[in-house]
Amino acid sequence: MRKFLIQLATLFGVGRFPKGPGTVATMVTIPLVVLLWELGPLVYMGAIVLLLPVGIIACEFYEQEKGGHDHKEIVIDEVLGFLITMVWLPLTWQAILIGFVLFRVLDITKPLFIGYLDKKIQGGLGVMVDDVAAGIIASLIMQVLYTQTNWLGSQVLVP
Repeated sequence: MRKFLIQLATLFGVGRFPKGPGTVATMVTIPLVVLLWELGPLVYMGAIVLLLPVGIIACEFYEQEKGGHDHKEIVIDEVLGFLITMVWLPLTWQAILIGFVLFRVLDITKPLFIGYLDKKIQGGLGVMVDDVAAGIIASLIMQVLYTQTNWLGSQVLVP
């Protein structure tokens, strides 16, 4: 199980991509977003709730194996952050594109308290928490865009 979790931390090797492994992992997460969206909001939310502790443990094991903190190869945090970004949103290309860009900008620049969390919290939780925070902020912005604009594309309301 430990070896599986270490592999999960890198998303089974995606984190070893030479350029922009976090961005690549976020792109690879798009089909997972689509699948979970199709399975419904309870499954989607359940996946997020399950992935948080599993991701923390995976990151902790990876750090124990390799030494150091928040290796660039660890990308399970990007998966969770992007899943959080896209929660309760329509499945349109516009939503995916804007959510992708917004999450990556927040994850890379680490504004507000995201940078503080990244620097101050150690271990597996520390690896995951800044991406969770970026995902929550991105999701809140996306919810405003969804309810106040038509930027996320056509939404069909079913009675």
